[in-house]
Amino acid sequence: MPLVVFNQKGGVGKSTIACNLAAISASQGLRTLLIDLDQQGNSTQYLLGGPADEAQPTVASFFDQSLGYSFRQAPATDFVVTTPFEGLHLMASSTRLDELQSKLESRHKIYKLREALQELAQTYERIYIDTPPALNFYTRSALMGARGCLIPFDCDDFSRQALYTLLQNVQEIRADHNPHLSVEGIVVNQFQPRAKLPQRLVQELVDEGLPVLQPYLPSSVIVRESHEQSRPMIHLEPAHKLTQALVALHDGLHAARA
Repeated sequence: MPLVVFNQKGGVGKSTIACNLAAISASQGLRTLLIDLDQQGNSTQYLLGGPADEAQPTVASFFDQSLGYSFRQAPATDFVVTTPFEGLHLMASSTRLDELQSKLESRHKIYKLREALQELAQTYERIYIDTPPALNFYTRSALMGARGCLIPFDCDDFSRQALYTLLQNVQEIRADHNPHLSVEGIVVNQFQPRAKLPQRLVQELVDEGLPVLQPYLPSSVIVRESHEQSRPMIHLEPAHKLTQALVALHDGLHAARA
């Protein structure tokens, strides 16, 4: 079942969480795909070590086909590239996503990704989707085609206010377009257990009955090293406390979904 990692607020660790969960799935022997729908291409850079448009093909190639720019309708797997990590494949981002968006909207291609996800699910046991920090065409396409949505939360008040809007938007998409969509949980990121504000904000979310997942992901500078080396935490430092928290989050999430 495809899992969307989504937040309309930028800088909350969306790409980091998506890539690391995907890398953990692949490290456990599962055929895994990550789809990078964010034109910034952070997930693509993280997994491939180079700019998004150095990868060929890209997710833009898939959307080109849906617009009829290709005489041959290739299967969705043709738009997937390998990564340096065994079992982990990528549908890479492209800077062309922005220019394609208005064309896709005007020609009502909002369900093309859902069709592709159904096809890709025949090949991949786990599919993760990294989305832009906006409720645009690509994010809506992902939410309409997925079964679950994972929401990163970075422990500040702006993120909390954005969270309520996001939950309402997901509810509307579920009601109008995808009754199978559910919020799998809120991932607390960059958590500092000794700081009062993060503790209070997270506890208030729990008290409100929101699906806050355990464990909380601790704040650590090693994430920057992971990005710089283009190596997810499970490959960089498997024994690190952040890696262990990510593995526990991954295993708990998928146990609940089973």
